[in-house]
Amino acid sequence: MSFIDLENIIFQYKGSKDGSLVNVNLKIEEGQTVLLCGASGSGKTSIIRLINGLIPHYYSGELSGEITVADHDIKNTELHALAGTVGTVFQNPRSQFFSVDTDGEIVFGPENIGLEPKEIKTRMNDVVAEMDLEELLGRSVFDLSGGQKQRIACASVAALLPKIILLDEPSSNLDFDSIELLRGIIMEWKRQGKTIVISEHRLWYLKDAVDRVIYMEDGRIAKEWNAEEFNLLGEEEVKKYKLRPVTLEEELIREIRGECDSEIIETEQSLELKDFFFSYKKRPYLVFKKKFKESDGDFLNLNIPDLKIPKGKVIGLVGPNGTGKSTFLRCLCGLEGDCKGKIVSDGITYKGRQRLKICYMVMQDVNHQLFTDSVKSEVMLSMKEEDEKRCDELLERLGLIEFKDTHPMALSGGQKQRVAIASALASDAQILLFDEPTSGLDYSHMEKVSELLRQLAVSGASVIVSTHDPELISDCCDYVLGLNHGKAIYLKANKYS
Repeated sequence: MSFIDLENIIFQYKGSKDGSLVNVNLKIEEGQTVLLCGASGSGKTSIIRLINGLIPHYYSGELSGEITVADHDIKNTELHALAGTVGTVFQNPRSQFFSVDTDGEIVFGPENIGLEPKEIKTRMNDVVAEMDLEELLGRSVFDLSGGQKQRIACASVAALLPKIILLDEPSSNLDFDSIELLRGIIMEWKRQGKTIVISEHRLWYLKDAVDRVIYMEDGRIAKEWNAEEFNLLGEEEVKKYKLRPVTLEEELIREIRGECDSEIIETEQSLELKDFFFSYKKRPYLVFKKKFKESDGDFLNLNIPDLKIPKGKVIGLVGPNGTGKSTFLRCLCGLEGDCKGKIVSDGITYKGRQRLKICYMVMQDVNHQLFTDSVKSEVMLSMKEEDEKRCDELLERLGLIEFKDTHPMALSGGQKQRVAIASALASDAQILLFDEPTSGLDYSHMEKVSELLRQLAVSGASVIVSTHDPELISDCCDYVLGLNHGKAIYLKANKYS
């Protein structure tokens, strides 16, 4: 019997067709690194949940077949009994945090299973050294960037010394530097002989790390490649399977990292941004709150005194995690009240919360902006005047029409993202802001989002997209705006579009 053995698996989630599995047979040997790829809803996450026992012990549904993991019969093994055998790093690391500080999070697992304090201390020291985490110790988890949170999530799993490590879309919110760190962590686990299963849309960073690649389609295993075959896949074959590229151009990576030369171009039709200064650090004041200004320098998280960006175009906002991209978007649309910046459009100046009238933002974590009890109601909520026909058209274009009466919280991460995008389209705002709109999306849905962003720009909207997604940038961005330490470093035409 194999180390992980799924035999004749048939599974249907209760009340949902998405993510179901049909006649899945999968054997994984100890020490192998296996990549699960395929479209959203093809069954990748369901396989992860079978291995860690969330199916059937947390997610209910109709299940048949046998699941054996490291000699455990999963159907008859309680979740807590798998803690030292299987560790899981989820797509959103915040969903698995139990502590408010990094040290507490790393040792939470060992403490929870009742290890002696001396052993807990030893494990923490070993994990911190292996993953080079010294700089993150003693920090609040709420102050960490997406990449830093993912590193802490990996450390908290590793501290349990599991034989099997599962990662579900681990790179979806990470920049290139953080992805390289994640890859290094995976390679270290591989060196230690861990059995690793990764569900992922981004393929390029794993091409030399995996031993096998399993391609899922409609709940079935439709194709399998070994490492050599996977690395030799040509561009056309990758597109045939609607997968993201296996290789990326080095120059495009440099551009997304914000490593290009300083250059700010100007165009005839522009939105002018003035006095966009902001800091998360609060300064004491006696009577009046003092306005931030350019001379505040290093105190500022955002420092843009004057910037003209092309109007009616798609602007890709790039730069490393923690460099101020999300802060820029939040300040631009008026969500940060302490930012007193102004937007000048067609001779009209919009100050403070007036910017909310012309801007609409889709957040990186869309759970913060889904309020109603159905997808249809969510989209209609954004409309100035309710239009059911237009709502259906938007849902059809985004592949969501079959979920129109579904509660948004019952959808997958990628589907929720598309609901938020549909709401943005329905708002008819002059300036549309998107924070990582394709995180967690497969190639097909990324293409759909890309096409919609282009159409929005053609219709006259100004679209600003914060992204680490090279395919999205090359597909639809007219210009690229590079941000570093809260400052606009360059703005130039995108030669890849």
